[in-house]
Amino acid sequence: MILVTGASGQLGHAIVERLVEAGRPVVAGTRRPVAGSTQRHIDFDEPVSLDFTGFATVVMVSAGYAEDDVVIARHENVVAAAERDGVEHLIYTSVATDGDHLGFSVAHRWTERRIQGSTLRWTILRNGLYAELFGSLLAPSEGVITAPFGFGAVAVVTRADLAEAAANVASEPDRHINRVYDLVGARAITADQIARVAGLVYQPASLGSHRAALDESGLLPFQPAMLLSIYSSVAHGILSRTTTDLGDLLGRSPSDPELTVIRRMEQPATV
Repeated sequence: MILVTGASGQLGHAIVERLVEAGRPVVAGTRRPVAGSTQRHIDFDEPVSLDFTGFATVVMVSAGYAEDDVVIARHENVVAAAERDGVEHLIYTSVATDGDHLGFSVAHRWTERRIQGSTLRWTILRNGLYAELFGSLLAPSEGVITAPFGFGAVAVVTRADLAEAAANVASEPDRHINRVYDLVGARAITADQIARVAGLVYQPASLGSHRAALDESGLLPFQPAMLLSIYSSVAHGILSRTTTDLGDLLGRSPSDPELTVIRRMEQPATV
């Protein structure tokens, strides 16, 4: 039996869907289970809710944005419960190998080390920047994109491909024991390229001016720095490296992310 945490989130939900389509026995774990459903109450902030008894494989979808100490405490709760309850294999969705400069990488790398030093068999999926997030952050206004991505390229990936890859690993975990996969795109794209395809003008702002705007936007205290780390890493080519890992896990070429970026860019911006 497979348990997927964070099943109310977009990635976790998509992983569950892929496993159901594949006919795998799976339970969706979420902080907000639907009444009368088979979903299980799983809340990383509530250790008493973390009962993994009977699950051979747990797909641990990262707890998401928060201060490092909060995320690390959540992840410790999950790993400790998995060890206690006899889980055989833990699959963790981390951040891309070249993402060490991102403002949310510390909690991911700490969690990877904790898992690798645990009593569990494990697989770490180092997910690249979502194409959907890249599109959202481009946020054109009146035909102009000012997001400070500079002219650096980024190997974005679609959330659907990442979900399919995670489901494939969870379906046959014995093939992926103690492996780390770098799931970035097969090609890198630029904000300028997207603007030209979409018929928009690209005039990237400076990081400083964008930081000032974010500071006035009402975001949570830790969010501006995290967002600026994404902009700066892309602008300076840190996230441009490609690999074949995603295609290997999918058994096909990854989806071209360009259309996904453009579609998401046309929707209201969210963080």
